[in-house]
Amino acid sequence: MAEVQRKFRKSIVGVVTSRSGDKSIKVTYFYKVPHPLYHKEIRRKTVIHVHDEKNECALGDKVEVAETRPLSKMKRFRVVRIIEKAPVTA
Repeated sequence: MAEVQRKFRKSIVGVVTSRSGDKSIKVTYFYKVPHPLYHKEIRRKTVIHVHDEKNECALGDKVEVAETRPLSKMKRFRVVRIIEKAPVTA
């Protein structure tokens, strides 16, 4: 029997802004929308709650997250990979 392929899931690249608990992080991603009257691009941001299974993300890391089933009241995304680690300041 042929395998049924999953539908495409939303993937977002953002920056870790908070480690809110065990296996949980907050990721902020920025996007631009045109102003309805003046047509200048306005920078907007969205904060999403993400599941980090291995607790490997740190503040400032650039991560790729993917949409998933609801994991808790707020978490609807999971970490796919860490694109860039934040510089360590000692």
